[in-house]
Amino acid sequence: MDSVQASTMQRANGAATIETHQTLGPLRFGPILKRLIWGGRRLETILNKSLGDGADFAESWEIADHRADVSRLADGPLTGLSLRDLIAGHGRDLLGSALGSRTQFPLLVKFLDAHQVLSVQVHPDDALGQILVNDNGKTEAWVIVHAEPGSVIYAGLRPGVDRARFEAALDSGAVEPLLHRFPAKAGDCILIPAGTVHAIGAGVVLAEVQQMSDATFRVFDWGRIGNDGQPRPLHRAEALASIDFNAGPVNPWVVEPETHPWGTLEPLARCAYFSLDRYRVQRPISLGSADRFTILVGLGGSALVGGVGNNQRLEYGQTLLLPAALGLCEVVPEGEATVLSCVVP
Repeated sequence: MDSVQASTMQRANGAATIETHQTLGPLRFGPILKRLIWGGRRLETILNKSLGDGADFAESWEIADHRADVSRLADGPLTGLSLRDLIAGHGRDLLGSALGSRTQFPLLVKFLDAHQVLSVQVHPDDALGQILVNDNGKTEAWVIVHAEPGSVIYAGLRPGVDRARFEAALDSGAVEPLLHRFPAKAGDCILIPAGTVHAIGAGVVLAEVQQMSDATFRVFDWGRIGNDGQPRPLHRAEALASIDFNAGPVNPWVVEPETHPWGTLEPLARCAYFSLDRYRVQRPISLGSADRFTILVGLGGSALVGGVGNNQRLEYGQTLLLPAALGLCEVVPEGEATVLSCVVP
């Protein structure tokens, strides 16, 4: 197996310097927890995250490099080193030759617990994101890991809904009838391109892969009152500018599993920003790439990832980043494991 030279941080005159001397294996970052009005406790009860007191834990950002929210290594000799510092010191080894000289990690990986229904919202594309909020656009994909009976997903507008009809519904509060909806089902994958009106229904827990962005425009919030006793702010003008009224409904990604000697492969979401595949493995398999990083998300069982001397265990609800310089990494299931693999095309 190839190796990547990692960096440790030294402090000299108050400035961070990088010294290369250690071999780096698969990377595990500490979660960045987000508390929001619609969150609950299932990041802990289902995904085994360690939460503090409170009943509004909504998101666990697993890999992030967005403004003040930057992931830091959770274990190993480089514990505490940030993803941003790793890119600055060893961007090519981490990101891979296929991704050029980027200075920001391109993807954000998170888990969400929708204890309450999320607002009806939309994300801008790259061009509008820069104009409206000085941020990247946001195309995202969801893989549902848990759904309560009766829970739903709202994804896209129903056929024939144009801007005038949607604006009239916003004025009257009758928005839900215009939203395309379907039952939430564990295992489903839904790709939400930028410009798609959407909402996650109450009772859903999911894994999300998205562009590195937090550009979200809330267009309707079900008449909800915020923690301050006031309606939460809406972003009507920005949302209406961002919505693609020609896009129509969005449905779960339907694929036929491919059978292999080690298990099955399901090609999931495909877009310009990421490709997702779900592996169900009973025997060892090699994952990763020498020219780009790979993200692995544990969605069932457990597996050892890496090689001799630098294994990391990937369990349900955990995430690992495989640097490009590692090349292929062996994934050895402990019994059986379900693993979501994500790469930049």
